[in-house]
Amino acid sequence: MSSNPESRPVEAGLVSAQFHRVRRAKVRFREGARPAPREAARRPAHVARMLALAHHVESAIERGLVASAADVAGQLGFTRARVTHLLDLRLLAPDVQEEVLFLDAVEGKEPLSERGLRAIAHAGTWEAQRERWHEVRASF
Repeated sequence: MSSNPESRPVEAGLVSAQFHRVRRAKVRFREGARPAPREAARRPAHVARMLALAHHVESAIERGLVASAADVAGQLGFTRARVTHLLDLRLLAPDVQEEVLFLDAVEGKEPLSERGLRAIAHAGTWEAQRERWHEVRASF
């Protein structure tokens, strides 16, 4: 019988294959050498992106590119309620909006939920919003 695997008859439950071993390089550590610290992964926070989208949607409506928020919902595949939630973010005081736009999510951890931000937007006057914003901001 030949040693070639293709020339062997096929038997039930028998698997023939050739295996080879890969030789690994030896790992050597240097005395005193430490790896450089990895920088934290940062990206704009979800609430910052949603606030930017709200401004973009508002601008599109004002320029006449879309007729209404309902049209935006249809084009983006959102519900009308979702678009209303986005547009509610524009009710925030301008200085609070600016701070929100500069928020970062570090290592995937969001500093604030969108629901929490909408609660601040519905706090009433801009002064009340600022007070609530400072309370929330102190937590992160």
